[in-house]
Amino acid sequence: MIPVVTGSQAARKIETSAKTWVNNATYLRKWIVLGAAIGLIAGLGAAVFYFALSEATRLLLVELGGYQPPTAAGDGGVAESRGFERPWAIPLVVCLGGLVAGILVYKLAPEAEGHGTDAAIDAVHRDPRMIRVRVVLVKLVASAVTIGSGGSGGREGPTAQISAGFGSLLARRLDLSPRDGRIAVAVGIGSGIGAIFGAPLGGAVLCCTIPFKEDFDFDILIPAFVTSIVSYAVFGRLVGFGPLFGTAAEEYIFVAPLELVWFALIGALGGLIGILYSGTFYTTVDLTRWLPGSRIFKPAVGGLLVGLLALVLPEVLGSGYGWIQQSMSRIDLEAIPLWVVLVLPFAKILATSLSIGSGGSGGIFGPGLVIGAFTGAAVWRVLEPWAPGIPDSPAPFVIVGMMACFGSIARAPLAVMLMVAEMTGSIGVLVPGMIAVGIAYLIVRRSGKTIYRSQVENREEARRRQGGAG
Repeated sequence: MIPVVTGSQAARKIETSAKTWVNNATYLRKWIVLGAAIGLIAGLGAAVFYFALSEATRLLLVELGGYQPPTAAGDGGVAESRGFERPWAIPLVVCLGGLVAGILVYKLAPEAEGHGTDAAIDAVHRDPRMIRVRVVLVKLVASAVTIGSGGSGGREGPTAQISAGFGSLLARRLDLSPRDGRIAVAVGIGSGIGAIFGAPLGGAVLCCTIPFKEDFDFDILIPAFVTSIVSYAVFGRLVGFGPLFGTAAEEYIFVAPLELVWFALIGALGGLIGILYSGTFYTTVDLTRWLPGSRIFKPAVGGLLVGLLALVLPEVLGSGYGWIQQSMSRIDLEAIPLWVVLVLPFAKILATSLSIGSGGSGGIFGPGLVIGAFTGAAVWRVLEPWAPGIPDSPAPFVIVGMMACFGSIARAPLAVMLMVAEMTGSIGVLVPGMIAVGIAYLIVRRSGKTIYRSQVENREEARRRQGGAG
């Protein structure tokens, strides 16, 4: 009699064979296969979220709210609609998005609250098997609704959690060692972020540095290269290749030493504003948890306040990448009132804190780029009429502002520098960017602050927390 093999038995047999292969494989062979698998899911997950967010934005903010935000060159380069068709609808739509996200998160997966990347970093250090599949699905939908309705958030947090969640699943199903499990989750974080931003090199470096405040894990680098390349190739094949913000400042050449003074100024401001960003965000998180009332409704209150703020400053709605694109053009930037350029970094900090810090779902990397971009834009607008050594285009100041502000407060200066250079096609700006990022990082390091609370100081502290495992 021929034995009958059921589907579950076949699956268990395949899983057992895979465990055996992983345990016996060399380091390189193992991480070529595992890295490619994680990269495939990271790229697919980033593409799924990209399309989900685009559709949510069209349905909620454009159709219901009557407002079309501008988009970056890599997202189609759509221009902003002229004013609000239905101003009264904007606060209601953003509030609705917060309410739906609150219901999804707190009823189905409370771990999906907030920006996601911090939870993934926590998994790297505490337990790489802890990310549930349900959390990934809830995070994807809740973030698309939050940002698509106009909430101020970035699209990198959900993609990082999707790919980190798959790394966590592999750690469980293949019974990876604690060390391999941590590598799987770490490469998931960086490759997901690198894919959605079209920045594979920066994403690979981010895998190695984002778990720490002041360290770099070289063991992660080779797996990170494999994972990041595959995720970028998959995402690019489905969505499109090319820099998110086009080729900004491609003609810029650093020739005047006097310019370093102004870039140093951007670095100092970027570091201070980064500290303000982190402090405001986590003050809002702590205050929201302290206030009475159901956690389900708090993101709706935050959304309502963001919608009211947007009636004065529509630039705070959504991811804000389209406004970064406009800030790189002299004509477009000069068309924005000076007071808006000066106020926008602080308004974006407030809007992101209310949207995500109140319990909504979305990333904080993207808003950090907007905050840094307009810090650089503000310096250019103020200095350009009278100061010597100011470039004709604001693009170099905007790009360096992004590098300095978020690179310092994320405690990942090299990774963010590379990512921003890839996103803008502006390798030449790295030269003056180094002075700005260095100053910003020193300021933030002295303060001891970070935008990611789950980061540990270095690998030695991580080993102590893990009891020497891995």
